[in-house]
Amino acid sequence: MKITTPLTNKVIESLHAGDKVLITGTIYTARDAAHLRLVNLIKENKPLPFDIKNQIIYYVGPTPAKPGHVIGSCGPTTSYRMDPYTPILIKHGLKGMIGKGDRNDEVKKAIKEHKAVYFGAIGGAAALIAKSIKKVELIAYEDLGAEAIRKLEVIDFPAVVVNDIYGNDLMIDNIKKFKVEV
Repeated sequence: MKITTPLTNKVIESLHAGDKVLITGTIYTARDAAHLRLVNLIKENKPLPFDIKNQIIYYVGPTPAKPGHVIGSCGPTTSYRMDPYTPILIKHGLKGMIGKGDRNDEVKKAIKEHKAVYFGAIGGAAALIAKSIKKVELIAYEDLGAEAIRKLEVIDFPAVVVNDIYGNDLMIDNIKKFKVEV
């Protein structure tokens, strides 16, 4: 299924755990240090460096670009490190996250309550994922190096829905599906 950003409730309502998507549009990068700064700005009632409303954050710290490329390898990082910050960002309008691994119950509750979605990207496919990124712009926190917030323009960025607004969880479903009794 092809989807575009910014995300709308209509698109989010159409997504179910296990759906494969190709994302086109703008997504932002941020990891745990940037998330902490964003949440602190919200708590201080200060403006964020970009409008998170209806946006997607990709949990990644890309490598430097090789000559002739806009970005280096950029595979997903483990999402649970962002769990302490994610519910407040969702409450303030964030609609999508891309990472790898499962999310805690508080994040899943916020996803359902505020109509958001968590996508998984394929770990180990960092160079392939980079091919879908057509433009990169540094937005904030240059001092964080690879973990700075960047604005990415993507075409057909591959991902799979892990957690949807209906409480479905691809991680749990697959564990149950492939669990072997001994």
